[in-house]
Amino acid sequence: MSRIGRKHIDLPAGVTVNFENGVVTVKGKLGELKQEIKSPDISIKVDGTVLTVERANELKQTRAYHGLYRQLIANMVAGVTTPFTKTLIVAGVGYKCAVNGGKLVMNIGYSKPVEYVVPEGITVTCPDPLTIVVSGMSKEHVGEVAAQIKSKRPVEPYHGYGLHYSNEVVLRKEAKTAGKK
Repeated sequence: MSRIGRKHIDLPAGVTVNFENGVVTVKGKLGELKQEIKSPDISIKVDGTVLTVERANELKQTRAYHGLYRQLIANMVAGVTTPFTKTLIVAGVGYKCAVNGGKLVMNIGYSKPVEYVVPEGITVTCPDPLTIVVSGMSKEHVGEVAAQIKSKRPVEPYHGYGLHYSNEVVLRKEAKTAGKK
């Protein structure tokens, strides 16, 4: 039995889960999320405030889907109650960022500012010019948007200039030491 798949999910107050025609719908105070269940061997049962994900057989693919869909639904339940966030750090001389309307404008060492249009359902804020906070209900979309923003200026290994996550360790290389004996 899958260690992740067999765990039950506790539903907080105000969260409703509906499973119809292979689509799970989770509604909460922040909004609504949907996930299609592509395997007909996976079923979802809601008993009061406890949700369980069950599988019909022991095939390898069904076992893999069991843990996957359980975790996706758990992330959906968590996302409709409290938003997921990712924090990016802007490091570099003269680098800065700001949010103007629905765009994130970053001065990150290129000749012109880099603009990133924020997708619907995601909130991007800049509490200070060197910090970008991406938040939203869907863990998948928050991670995807944060990765797209980070890809605009990868971290340079010698000085550490660029965009990186706040919990990421930036590996630095040693500079050349030619001529020293």
